[in-house]
Amino acid sequence: MLNRKNKLLLLKLLSLFSVVRGYNILMIALAQYLASIYILSPDLPLRKVVFDLNLFFIVLSSAMVVASGYIINNFYDAEKDLINKPKKSMLDRLVSQRFKLTTYFILNLLAVIAASYVSFRAVFFFSAYVFGIWLYSHKLKRVPFMGNVVSATLAIAPFFAVFVYYKNFQTVIFVHAVFLFLLILVREMVKDLENIAGDMAQNYKTIPILYGPRFSKMGISILVVLTLIPSVMLFLYFDVGYMYLYFVGCIGLLIMFLMMLWRAKTKLHYVGLHNILKFIIILGVFSILLIDIDLILKRFQQWNII
Repeated sequence: MLNRKNKLLLLKLLSLFSVVRGYNILMIALAQYLASIYILSPDLPLRKVVFDLNLFFIVLSSAMVVASGYIINNFYDAEKDLINKPKKSMLDRLVSQRFKLTTYFILNLLAVIAASYVSFRAVFFFSAYVFGIWLYSHKLKRVPFMGNVVSATLAIAPFFAVFVYYKNFQTVIFVHAVFLFLLILVREMVKDLENIAGDMAQNYKTIPILYGPRFSKMGISILVVLTLIPSVMLFLYFDVGYMYLYFVGCIGLLIMFLMMLWRAKTKLHYVGLHNILKFIIILGVFSILLIDIDLILKRFQQWNII
């Protein structure tokens, strides 16, 4: 049995994990590696990609900057989250604001140090990334629609770092990026509907507050239709292997999402819509494996798994 002190320590670690959303960071790191192995450098031996120290430090820097971003966002949203996420806020408050800020600065410093192993350009990129996240959390997130666009841009920035590292700028990569960007932008706008009570209390000027939920739903619907365009393009005009099944499934889920959106009225409804989008994004990460089944078998053979 754990004593009182150890239980408190365990709860604080759980609180910190909740603040930095460790599960999201793990998914981002996994997505970066899968994209590197199966999309950006399919001709390189598996060991050369997995044990590439430059790639490792890019992924590590990304993870630390994203974690620090969640911390600073949590710091500025502490009062709002008491209304929107009361249970999560109780857990998050087990770690003091001072400790969170200290961790924020340490993570950013370590991220820049890790990036320095790669190149000066990597240092510049991640320094700009840190500044962009702070500016968003401090100012831009309160600006209607621009805050949503900036948030979606920051969310895909870690993948941009990997694309630049491999110097792979094929058209299919950009179509994938547009699809992911639009999907995340839709999610950000759904979050505004989900968090409308806390945003109003803290005087946030989001689209549903300024123009009403109906106007916000119209904007989300337009974005969903725009998201369908790259998803259709990816399985009609590009060779994405069996991943076309994922995009076909996405079209069905997004159509269902639209029908549910216009019936949604309560916070619980918007949470459900948010979870649908989250499921699509997570499923997309693992669907990368479907691009080339033969390559997967080849990768396993290189590890002597089969």
